[in-house]
Amino acid sequence: MPPGDQPNDPDQSTADFDELLAVLDLNSIGEDLFIGSHPSKNPMRTFGGQLMAQSFVASSRSLAHEVPPSALSVHFINGGDIDKDIEFHVIRLREERRFANHRVDAIQDGVLLSSAMVAYMSGGSGLEHAVQPPPVEQPHAYPRLSELLAGYEETVPHFVNALHPIEWRYTNDPSWVMRDKSQRLPYNRVWMKARGVLPADPVLHTATMVYSSDTTVLDSIITTHGLSWGYDRIFAASNNHTMWFHRQVDFNDWALYSTSSPVAADSRGLGSGHFFDRSGRVVATVTQDGLLKYFPPSR
Repeated sequence: MPPGDQPNDPDQSTADFDELLAVLDLNSIGEDLFIGSHPSKNPMRTFGGQLMAQSFVASSRSLAHEVPPSALSVHFINGGDIDKDIEFHVIRLREERRFANHRVDAIQDGVLLSSAMVAYMSGGSGLEHAVQPPPVEQPHAYPRLSELLAGYEETVPHFVNALHPIEWRYTNDPSWVMRDKSQRLPYNRVWMKARGVLPADPVLHTATMVYSSDTTVLDSIITTHGLSWGYDRIFAASNNHTMWFHRQVDFNDWALYSTSSPVAADSRGLGSGHFFDRSGRVVATVTQDGLLKYFPPSR
């Protein structure tokens, strides 16, 4: 779970947002071949949200026609070295005016890190219905992330010291506060938006949402059991991450990321949920299957 906003240092937040834009600005070195870099602050291995967002950008920059995205599904195969660039190989499986399907392989030193399937479709008007957003207040009714991290700097240092290109407003206590209160919760709801102004490019808005979708999606697995990152010995890694895009997102404005965990078994957990815009419309649906190993304290 990478971090969100760091409002006590606006200059640093702006720098972190600029780094995210730079990471998403892939270098085209040939037909359907791109090079992507890492930011200056990273976890021990390449962040899955970064891989997904860069794969989405590579695929979208290779489109022959302007077709909106409909789905993204990424399988994570190997961990990435944060000190090396990544090659993104786009394979065009279908390319039409209203439909497109691409595969994007992320490769580093000949090792396949992830493989993404990206679908595009211009469906036009039709039937519409959707789940309703959960009852939450507007974003500014909730504390900034820095307020929720205050006093927990030694508990969750990786969150405090990581890249902060996204502004977060938890509508519920995050896992580390919940754990401190000995509480449990089967869901997680966070308002999110870019910490800077994204250009008027729908690819970058969607890619930033894709990046953000890998942040809190597994939290409800551990909070269902009253556990937290930092407090408990937990190892987590994404296996598969799938998104369906229902409407174009404006990530300069707030989006509510509401997730829960329908099942955990065999040291794997499933997180699922939706992004809602400020008006309550469903923008995207997310599911992630993650490896999650919990090592309880010896008795």
